[in-house]
Amino acid sequence: MRKSRLSQHKQNKLIGLFVAGVTARTAAERVNVNKTTAAYYFHRLRLLIYQNSSHLEMFDGEIEADESYFGGIRKGKRGRGAAGKTAVFGLLKRNGKVYTVAVPNTQSATLLPIIREQVKPDSLVYTDFYRSYDVLDVSEFNHFRINHSTHFAEKQNHINGIENFWNQAKRHLRKFNGIPKAHFELYLKECEWRFNNSNLKSQISILKQLVKGNLA
Repeated sequence: MRKSRLSQHKQNKLIGLFVAGVTARTAAERVNVNKTTAAYYFHRLRLLIYQNSSHLEMFDGEIEADESYFGGIRKGKRGRGAAGKTAVFGLLKRNGKVYTVAVPNTQSATLLPIIREQVKPDSLVYTDFYRSYDVLDVSEFNHFRINHSTHFAEKQNHINGIENFWNQAKRHLRKFNGIPKAHFELYLKECEWRFNNSNLKSQISILKQLVKGNLA
């Protein structure tokens, strides 16, 4: 990756503002650089995060599975089956990390291989009543379901953790007023990375190390 022409001081300031979640336009004003320069630098940070997003160890224990749909606000149907939106599947280990991946559809044939790749057999997998999860009832996992039409939690039976992640991710992405589909997975992995490394000082340290080896 091409080295940056920005001074180390400006790069450090941009990294801090990126971690703070500000837009490239705002960062450009605060660091006194061209808006295009700030946008390009932020893009390269996302690219570094994406390229260095480690393939997480297989999850075990209690796992929440859910799918969500990302995209601009459009008239008409929302949620499952909404036209023009990007489907994302997520797995969350309770009190642990989250794993996300954009998927072409949310059919059983698409989701089950991802679960098998990321979750150890005999783990407890919690889902809602979406029909694509029916296959888990006859799988190597212990499957529990929560019926959202009646309630959102029944003691340990819920998917509140992964739904909290979806809310965080969408709140973060909303400030960008639309994301090019070609770059969506970069932004998605950024959201995953922020969740899995929730300490802001740790995020800054990680990015500085990535930059040192690639951009500085």
